[in-house]
Amino acid sequence: MASPGGGTSSGTSSLQQNSSSEEEMQMQIMDERKRKRMQSNRESARRSRMRKQQHLDDLMTQASNVRKTNHQLLNNINITTQQYLKIESENSVLRAQMSELSSRLQSLNEIISALNSCNNNQNLGIYGGGDDQGEGIFPTIIPEPFTTDSFLMNPWDSATYSNQPIMASANMFQY
Repeated sequence: MASPGGGTSSGTSSLQQNSSSEEEMQMQIMDERKRKRMQSNRESARRSRMRKQQHLDDLMTQASNVRKTNHQLLNNINITTQQYLKIESENSVLRAQMSELSSRLQSLNEIISALNSCNNNQNLGIYGGGDDQGEGIFPTIIPEPFTTDSFLMNPWDSATYSNQPIMASANMFQY
């Protein structure tokens, strides 16, 4: 026969089993939540690594493009510098030629001035009839040894001198 204490012990035991099974269910629910959270964290970390890698790839591409542009700019600067130096050298040559031509022109003007003053002072009959009434800087009648083809009287006549260029170089001013 059943003892009154036996019934209660089986009721207590079922309560304990129920509470134990509830605890197990709560543990299973918590484990499931923990597992889902861990999976979610893994996915989030994977996406973060992918974003970081994409950002790094973008920065590497950008750095490569900047290096390429920098290289092109340096090449352009070098070419421009070379052209500048070439033109500066040509300008130096032209300045030297201009100086030489200016000096020649001044010398020729001095010669013409000396000839004119010599002719005016000595009155060698250059102006025709022996009077001092010339028709300008150059006389129209000139006795020998001067002729109208003379270099001294017509320095720009192409037949009386050879047309030779004045040569100068960029390094002529180094001494």
